[in-house]
Amino acid sequence: MPYFNESQLEMSIVTLMQEQGYDYVKGEDIERDLDEVVLRDDLATYLRNRYKNDGITDLEVDNAIRIITQKQGGTLYAENHHTINLLMDGFSLKREDTTKQNLYIYPVAFDEAHQKHNIFKVVNQFDIVGLQHRIPDAIIFINGLPVVVFEFKNALKQNTTIEDAYKQLTIRYRRDIPALFKYTAFIVISDGVNNKFGTLYTPYEFFYGWRKVNAKDKGCYGINSLKTMVSGLFRKDRLVDVIHNFVYFPDTSKDERKFICRYPQYFAARSLYQNILNHSKLNPGGDGKGGTYFGATGCGKSLTMLFLPRLLMKSKALCSPTIILITDRTDLDDQLSRLLLNAKQFVGDSVIEQVESREDLRNKLQVRTSGGVFLTTIQKFSKDINLLSNRANIICISDEAHRSQTSLEEKVEITDKGVRRSYGFAKYLRDSLTNATYVGFTGTPIDPTIEVFGGVVDEYSMIEAVEDGITKTIMYEGRASHVFADSELIKQIEAYYDKCAEKERRKDYVYEK
Repeated sequence: MPYFNESQLEMSIVTLMQEQGYDYVKGEDIERDLDEVVLRDDLATYLRNRYKNDGITDLEVDNAIRIITQKQGGTLYAENHHTINLLMDGFSLKREDTTKQNLYIYPVAFDEAHQKHNIFKVVNQFDIVGLQHRIPDAIIFINGLPVVVFEFKNALKQNTTIEDAYKQLTIRYRRDIPALFKYTAFIVISDGVNNKFGTLYTPYEFFYGWRKVNAKDKGCYGINSLKTMVSGLFRKDRLVDVIHNFVYFPDTSKDERKFICRYPQYFAARSLYQNILNHSKLNPGGDGKGGTYFGATGCGKSLTMLFLPRLLMKSKALCSPTIILITDRTDLDDQLSRLLLNAKQFVGDSVIEQVESREDLRNKLQVRTSGGVFLTTIQKFSKDINLLSNRANIICISDEAHRSQTSLEEKVEITDKGVRRSYGFAKYLRDSLTNATYVGFTGTPIDPTIEVFGGVVDEYSMIEAVEDGITKTIMYEGRASHVFADSELIKQIEAYYDKCAEKERRKDYVYEK
């Protein structure tokens, strides 16, 4: 069936979620007060099972639920920011027995060993009474928390589009049932053919589909994209990973800004992270070539370079690495600095600083054995710099890795004083950080890029960017030029070239003014 009405689409989503292992419950079958949006019994069950071996008590379960659900008294944006941070990074809970150490609570289990305790449900027609009575089409609950909200529209109705679903969620539902969106990581709008997701604060033009199940798959569009989105984004381990590592609130924001990864950013960050683990010199035989990411215009490299450090900082295998982000232009350095300096909570390190000079970087590295994110330009590395660090838990991430960041070869120049030998900036960088792992981001990979950083571990092509609507199609129109020539002037030019040719034959060089 090529199209769905809203009811059929709703049940199709339910079926696809059930295929992913979600439990299906009708909203009308859940006993609760209609102003309550959290399934408290599920949350309590999860906490008891997840922390059973820690001896969690009923009182401690109640206190944990109170912390998760209590209002902060701020705007909806502030409430959502606070709650998503609790979901992403957990919180410390005082024990009923004061002689015991605090218990660290994660409302969603992200580590593989405990994900079995998570409770996934898809619920349709979930009545909510707030300022008005509203019924979202479908909601995804994890451990009783409504983390994703769906709104559907009928593709057969000519005057209705998924933009209407977007407006319904971000204007009407946000106004009338704000309690629901305190917990929401993202929202989905769909008519069965067009399926997009974003946050409650994402402008409509930045809603995009999830086109792949796995990184190496070919992008899927049209009617099959619904199944691809569910299989690719809502696979249980994938969904909790996205919530854990790929939802970003700036530390401070004058307006309501919240970001969630697009699928190329997710696959790029995850692929690079795994490749870094494989090639780090912390491993026996590691070559330090963390890999190359080939991302076309519009792939969102800056946000990928934000998501990747969060993954790296949380890696036990990398021993709390120090990350150095390197650009080859000051404007790129400033752009990344504005993004990273406002992401200390997200990255998970209070030290994110812009490096002012070579000496400044030397001082910052020599006083630490781990952690820290430093932003610099490749030009700060020249032959007068000595070894900065031989630590293997340093990761250098280079933007625009096809230019000055691949210059390792010796350069020979003949001068009045004799032969002068020198190397490019990249050579001095590697001599300064001998055991670091190097990662390259580029839109135009060349052979030296691969030689320096390692093979392409993930890519996002211009064709994909155009198909996703991220980059506009470039159209060319051929036109014949209308040229009007002065015949006398042409004769003078031809005579001049004949004269020059004759003088060349005679080896008689005459320069006329």
